[in-house]
Amino acid sequence: MLRDAVRSLAEAKIAPHAAAVDEEARFPREALDALVANDLHAVHVPEEYGGAGADALATVIVIEEVARVCASSSLIPAVNKLGSLPVILSGSEALKKKYMAPLAKGEGMFSYCLSEPDAGSDAAGMKTRAVRDGDFWVLNGVKRWITNAGESEFYTVMAVTDPEKRSKGISAFVVEKSDPGVSFGAPEKKLGIKGSPTREVYLDNVRIPADRMIGEEGTGFATAMKTLDHTRITIAAQALGIAQGALDYAKGYVKERKQFGKPIADFQGVQFMLADMAMKIEAARQLTYAAAAKSERNDSDLTFQGAAAKCFASDVAMEVTTDAVQLLGGYGYTRDYPVERMMRDAKITQIYEGTNQVQRIVMARNLP
Repeated sequence: MLRDAVRSLAEAKIAPHAAAVDEEARFPREALDALVANDLHAVHVPEEYGGAGADALATVIVIEEVARVCASSSLIPAVNKLGSLPVILSGSEALKKKYMAPLAKGEGMFSYCLSEPDAGSDAAGMKTRAVRDGDFWVLNGVKRWITNAGESEFYTVMAVTDPEKRSKGISAFVVEKSDPGVSFGAPEKKLGIKGSPTREVYLDNVRIPADRMIGEEGTGFATAMKTLDHTRITIAAQALGIAQGALDYAKGYVKERKQFGKPIADFQGVQFMLADMAMKIEAARQLTYAAAAKSERNDSDLTFQGAAAKCFASDVAMEVTTDAVQLLGGYGYTRDYPVERMMRDAKITQIYEGTNQVQRIVMARNLP
């Protein structure tokens, strides 16, 4: 029922704008409005804070179905979870009440600020500083590759509070867009997901109350990594949706396109390509859904399973979208058809929330 409801909404309210959102590289306002109106913009927020209280699998299905028609729009529910999960996992009760309620109501999105110009895969090498000043913390630094930066009202920011301790000297904070000293760089000019703004976040003597720290001092990096164990599965879901959208479009196209006097779907070479695409998508789906169940139960092998799902599904998305472009031939290479957009969008799923090379390191260190 959930899948049917989200698919109907996505096809009616989000799909019609997907090409224009990509072409104009603009935020998908129509998608945000439709998702908020149907309480699908942040389904993971627990009911006690006014949210829908969706479990990890339901969240995955929402993201998958939105990504099937527009990858940029699927980053609204995905990044709302990524940005707010540190607060849910480690924040004080007061902090949860303060920030989950407006997120659940659709009054503000949540972004996640971990990466920096010189701290990507090596996130523990960050330089953003937070210095205690009485009942306040003062933050200075630059965060890079921040999804929905400038659109979101709230930001989970990782900053160094004790430079001597490396990863154990990092703490997490909630920063608001309206805090004095917060500003944003120009939007990055990207290959794909052009409807989801990616910008630098500048913190220039941003003074915030001490109670905006998420968890204890020095626990920020552990919270960030724990968050990714859960949210990498949402990237797997996004990859899955992109791949499914590409297969669905290619499947329809090969039945209509005639060459040598018959639909190209009748040729065994084309049938084999479609069979491989469908098989790989199904394998990715099973891995992703199983990982979502583990996320919900907080199983001991979640770190491995989350990395495996993200890595496998994103590799599948890249392969399937490339094959979809191939199946459409010259048409697939033009912007008149959606598969080239899907191919461009798929690429980022192999990179963000930890590159697939990093996922393999994570898996190797956590072999079940």
